[in-house]
Amino acid sequence: MADLSDREGAGLLRFFRGLPGGHLGLLALLAALLLLFAVLVPGFLSQGTLNSFMYQLPLLGLLSLAMVVPLLTGGLNLAIIATMNQCALLMVWIMRTFIAPDASSAAVIGVIAIALVAGLLLCIAIGVVTGALVAYTGVHPILVTLGTKSLIDGISIYLTRGMALSGVPEPLSATLNASVLGVPLIFLLLVGAAIALGIVLKHTPFGIACAMIGSNIEATRYSAIDTRRVLVGVYTLSSVTCFLAALVILGTFNSASADYAQSYLLVTILAAVLGGVDPFGGFGTVSGLMIALAILQVISSGLNQFGLSTYLTVAIWGGTLIAVVVAQTLWAVLAPRWRRK
Repeated sequence: MADLSDREGAGLLRFFRGLPGGHLGLLALLAALLLLFAVLVPGFLSQGTLNSFMYQLPLLGLLSLAMVVPLLTGGLNLAIIATMNQCALLMVWIMRTFIAPDASSAAVIGVIAIALVAGLLLCIAIGVVTGALVAYTGVHPILVTLGTKSLIDGISIYLTRGMALSGVPEPLSATLNASVLGVPLIFLLLVGAAIALGIVLKHTPFGIACAMIGSNIEATRYSAIDTRRVLVGVYTLSSVTCFLAALVILGTFNSASADYAQSYLLVTILAAVLGGVDPFGGFGTVSGLMIALAILQVISSGLNQFGLSTYLTVAIWGGTLIAVVVAQTLWAVLAPRWRRK
């Protein structure tokens, strides 16, 4: 009995650590959803749907990448959306304040560059402070990031009185909405960020240290790894990814607000877990996350074209996560028994 229990436990552990079969399962689910909506919705598999997919996915995708990094260490960053919105607000404020109506092209580009640098520095500062609080106080990341989220949101709402700031200059707006060989630039931004983050997490000492911290932080400390410095880097990297999401916000809405994308916070966790990221830390792949994001976006696009209310999307996303987790967990438990029989 003990041997059986051990093997079953190992099966569950392999599920959380993402065997290649987990990716195959996600790909099979994605293919099944595409086939289902192709049957139910005429014209679903069309260029229009693909274009919509590439324009809608980058914001959720970049925010999910920002969430994955702390999740790998067994933490969480509830301040990603607040960070993104405050970064976007700062950039828009600088551009609308310091660009005169009769400004030359060179002056406009100069102010845009200053605004982008200021937004990036703000995200870095938020990440460093958040990471330092997590690393040096010992307080759980949920409490720390909940506090920083409330602080950032409060400052943003107070300074803007809850209003949206518009006025993204044409050169920046045109660049963010440009396409390269028919592919939106913001989608290429997501792909580039995913590739870069995947390389960092899988092929660098920093990424290996993140996984080790998520698996066992005490053992990692005894491995001569400065876990505090790594944790500061984790939340800084997460916040820098929020800067990229802020650029997508500016390109998509041509404005900034403290209220944008608030409903995406829990969806980023959903996408990560659906993609095979261990919610307790230690394992996760960017490739699994990207497949999960594609699944969620296909569900959203399919429901919209099918004529169902968009308010059902989040509920169905949650139901999909529960169904997949239950199915994979049952498979991990039952498959060894079937093989023995």
